[in-house]
Amino acid sequence: MKPKKLFYRILITCIATLSACSEQMNYHEYNDYDKDYVTLNFGNVGGLITTIYLEMDTDFGNYDGAFLGSASDESVYAHRGNQIADFYSGAWSPTNPKNGTWYSSYRGIARCNLFLEEFTGLTFPELQLNSDYPQQMFRYNNYPHEVRFLRAYFYFNLARQYGDVPFSDRVMTAEETNQLTRRPAQEIFDFIIDECDDIKNKIIADYRDLGDMALPSEPAETGRVNRLTVMALKARAALYAASPLFNHDNSQERWHRAALANKELLDACHAANMKLLPNYEALWSRDNYADVSEIIFGRRANSTSNTLETNNFPIGLEGSKGGNCPTQTLVDAYEMQATGLRTDEENSGFDPMNPYAGRDPRFALTIAKNGDEKWPNWNTIPLQTYQGGLHGEPLTGGTPTGYYLKKYLQAATDIRPGTANAFYHTWITYRLGEFYLNYAEAVFNYLESPYATSTEFPMSAVEAVNQTRRRAQMPDFPVGMNNGAFWEKYQNER
Repeated sequence: MKPKKLFYRILITCIATLSACSEQMNYHEYNDYDKDYVTLNFGNVGGLITTIYLEMDTDFGNYDGAFLGSASDESVYAHRGNQIADFYSGAWSPTNPKNGTWYSSYRGIARCNLFLEEFTGLTFPELQLNSDYPQQMFRYNNYPHEVRFLRAYFYFNLARQYGDVPFSDRVMTAEETNQLTRRPAQEIFDFIIDECDDIKNKIIADYRDLGDMALPSEPAETGRVNRLTVMALKARAALYAASPLFNHDNSQERWHRAALANKELLDACHAANMKLLPNYEALWSRDNYADVSEIIFGRRANSTSNTLETNNFPIGLEGSKGGNCPTQTLVDAYEMQATGLRTDEENSGFDPMNPYAGRDPRFALTIAKNGDEKWPNWNTIPLQTYQGGLHGEPLTGGTPTGYYLKKYLQAATDIRPGTANAFYHTWITYRLGEFYLNYAEAVFNYLESPYATSTEFPMSAVEAVNQTRRRAQMPDFPVGMNNGAFWEKYQNER
């Protein structure tokens, strides 16, 4: 079978499940699909774009319920035998590479290359008399910019995880693919940044403001990539390219580029009236997909679900499984609110007899501890996370750390069989808070002082970090820190 015809088969199979038009419900009756079939109407081509979006990553428990964070010192997965243990048990190896990112990214890249070679420049002459033809063409002509972003996005995920990776920006035969060699990560980052620069002023800026080009009787497609999303990818890629992992000679020009890219995004977000949400918890609320004040781009769910809550609500509650349990190491990272000091620092105000009092407010929004009430909302018994407690070990799935997760979970979700409900969950890909911290890191390394400013960069690294701390009602970073002290506090804030 020819490679391109194989691509068409795969793509149309996906499109068939995504189309909402009744006249397109019988795709599976066809035995073969070619370019003419894919380009039959706007819906078919739009479905192809959707299949590419579906390759974007999330992590609401990709490892049989476990988060990737449970492979680190952030959390422990409560159930033994889960594949997440492969990362630290010695089972992670070339023959067990945990390569979901590799497959999904290259699958997405292949679809991007196919679209850009085979499906651009169409005019759909048979549809020109349709009343919505101008609006559909406007949408179609934006697709190449979306696809170029998505291809750059997939390459970023690959370079971030694997470093040097095979690269191609065209459809290839199997033989050509097998001959590909790895391209240096810095060249991948340069490609990403160049792509973002080229498309940022071509892609739709705001899907809520299309004027006459809005499709009649259809809601604004705010879940699509827009100008700020493109700028966010550029800013993140520039920071990674400047980081010690990839910037081996500590090139100041790379730090300069990263600082400029993150400042450009922050300025654009401010011009769009974006701001940090006053309620940190609202970032993972059931309505966060509709909030554009802080979230730049989120990977939206196709349907409501309570799987995330089922997998992570405390064991001992009806229907719950325990799941990803924050560690004491993560708990200890939360400073004291009054002093801004870590609990092990002198004069921090920490009371070992009342260890959770006066902590960073983000602690209580992220982590459920022993004695917490109304977690989740329908639970009437204070949590007993200690050994032998109602919600602790030795129950299967009982927390091994003494803590349960709150972050990402929606407290109003009821998982009991008789009263169960479900809500949407949006994986946040880019949000404003990240880029204050990205800017701080870049400008600190470029200007070589946490307090330094310049004509180019009027906001210092400290002031950028303080933006996120003020939202959490935490004290500003202290004045007079040396570079080492700032970097330690910055890493903890991050």
